[in-house]
Amino acid sequence: MNISMQSLLDKIEEELKQAKQSDSEVRIREKIYAIKTLCELALEQETSRQRPMSSFPQSSPIEPQRAVQYQQPAKMKVDDEANGDSLFDF
Repeated sequence: MNISMQSLLDKIEEELKQAKQSDSEVRIREKIYAIKTLCELALEQETSRQRPMSSFPQSSPIEPQRAVQYQQPAKMKVDDEANGDSLFDF
């Protein structure tokens, strides 16, 4: 769904006017909550426009990605009663 930023701002302004005119604290809180929701929608819509179409990480041509090196763990010392390196060797 693509909602224009101007229509969101207009709706926020309308909710704010209604909150200012309200005498009930409950009604004011409802309007503030509506404004909060509209603001979150506007922010979410803005960040979705900035995301690249691909979800794959983009690598910079200047800085190539480095391969991660893992060290092998040291062999576990086993008693004389052990049959092998595996935990399942009895």
